[in-house]
Amino acid sequence: MEFREYGPEKAETMILLHGGGLSWWNYRSAAEQLQRDYRVILPVLDGHAGSGRAFTTIEEQAAELISWIDRKLGGSVLLLGGLSLGAQIVLEMLSQKNDICRYAIVESASVIPSRLTHALIAPAFGSSYGLIRNRGFARLQFRALHMRPDLFEAYYRDTCRIAKSDMIAFLRANTAYAPKPALQSCQAEVRIVVGGREQKSMIRSAKLLHETLRNSSLEIKEGLRHGEYSINHPDQYAAELRAMLREKPGTVGNRAGEAGDSNA
Repeated sequence: MEFREYGPEKAETMILLHGGGLSWWNYRSAAEQLQRDYRVILPVLDGHAGSGRAFTTIEEQAAELISWIDRKLGGSVLLLGGLSLGAQIVLEMLSQKNDICRYAIVESASVIPSRLTHALIAPAFGSSYGLIRNRGFARLQFRALHMRPDLFEAYYRDTCRIAKSDMIAFLRANTAYAPKPALQSCQAEVRIVVGGREQKSMIRSAKLLHETLRNSSLEIKEGLRHGEYSINHPDQYAAELRAMLREKPGTVGNRAGEAGDSNA
């Protein structure tokens, strides 16, 4: 696993985990804004371009990151955050070590397994994987993801470097993940975010997480699709993350459910 770092080494540390098929640049703009006050670490998840290792499971990726935090950061950090696959890994880390962080932000995490999608991933990518190196096809895929235009070159470069076996592995893991019972013992204050224009199953997942985590808030971002919050609105993401860290202990839990969870 590789890491990109921003900010002073001695500052309080946050770790942000990118979405599946993306890379550290998922959070680059937000990290640049946060680095004045925090040490921001952006890992490249296993199976992605430059990681140096094949993707295995969400559980093993979580355990690897916990071990790294134990060795390098004294066993805990201020905040863990993640998008989609990265958010699932954050949830798994909270399950495996309930005091791994004081705060967490979980964006667009699917926790309702889809057997049909899981079964279709291997044949679908087996037949279409060769197209990912076609620049025109990649641009169509990029537009379908609704990411801001300046990220296309990074997206194209790194997508071309993902092995087919890794892409199938992390997509299958993403569609099969369900939270562990141990997640209920999580000690962190957790902010759960989902886009109002995401699939209904994703919004149901967010609500399920909110019910599971007693010290959590749920925010449905009106008008946003999957991943748009952290990727396309890094200014807002960084500002709201700062606001979350400024709150007194317990206030995240007290706000739980206030932010639009009736819109699904």
